[in-house]
Amino acid sequence: MTHILHLNGPSGDVPIEIRLYQPHLTDGSWTCSFEIDWPESRMVRYGVGEDALQALVITLQMIGAQIYTSPYHEDGSLRAYDKEDGYGFPVPNNLRDLLIGVDKISF
Repeated sequence: MTHILHLNGPSGDVPIEIRLYQPHLTDGSWTCSFEIDWPESRMVRYGVGEDALQALVITLQMIGAQIYTSPYHEDGSLRAYDKEDGYGFPVPNNLRDLLIGVDKISF
């Protein structure tokens, strides 16, 4: 599954692709991997849970945490939607004060 963010660069929009993979069972725990293609490098991480749903939720929050703590969010150059603020990902409770736009309402 993919989601595209847009980084406002000096020569136009730069797509930031986020790839989320299906949870799978690994050594008794469920693992859900994701990748973010930041301009400087591809980030590859994964979340782990007791079941597939927990692994997915944790991974979605990890993606949200990476986005909301990025320098691109901080400088305001990152967006997901043309007409609304937010990125479409939840964050852990300790980062909820960083949420903007539709994310603030939804999560």
